[in-house]
Amino acid sequence: MRLAINLGLIAVIALLVWMLVSSIQEPIAFKAAKEARHSVVEERLKKIRSAQELHREITGKFAGDFDSLSYVIRTGKVQIISVYGNPDDPDSDGTDIRYDTTYVAAMKKIEELEIGNLDSLRYVPFGDGATFSIQADTLTYQSTLVNVVEVGTPTKIFMGKYKDPYYSRYDNSYDPEKVIKFGNMGAPNLSGNWER
Repeated sequence: MRLAINLGLIAVIALLVWMLVSSIQEPIAFKAAKEARHSVVEERLKKIRSAQELHREITGKFAGDFDSLSYVIRTGKVQIISVYGNPDDPDSDGTDIRYDTTYVAAMKKIEELEIGNLDSLRYVPFGDGATFSIQADTLTYQSTLVNVVEVGTPTKIFMGKYKDPYYSRYDNSYDPEKVIKFGNMGAPNLSGNWER
């Protein structure tokens, strides 16, 4: 009988130790996963932003979908203007300044910007095939017609098992519904909301 009670107490102690260790490890694992996943998604959004800026340089506007973004960059050319002479020289009469315009394939710029595979830009890392939402349009902002773009995804799409609001108990700022994005459909702004 005494042996059974001791074994029962050992089992209860083992269970309590396991629960204690789990309760300590869970917030640590959540924080590590959150930081790692956010970092990868932010990097992908930065690459999409660079690709959108290149698309605007080629066409004068942002792409409203990833197919258009990819097509224009694969087939488009970027204008490069070289200046010979010093236009800021106060002693110059302007006759010794020459401008030369050349065109380079946009794919060359993609390599320089280290954007990588254009076809994979649309996919949210850790998102099991989910794609980023993308919007582009023009609007009148301070009496000027401007191009605007917004690309993003809700946090829950890439957080895997941590997408539950339960985990906000470990981080007050964590909201699985919050969209991580760059751009703004209401203003000409390409900043990412993680950069604030």
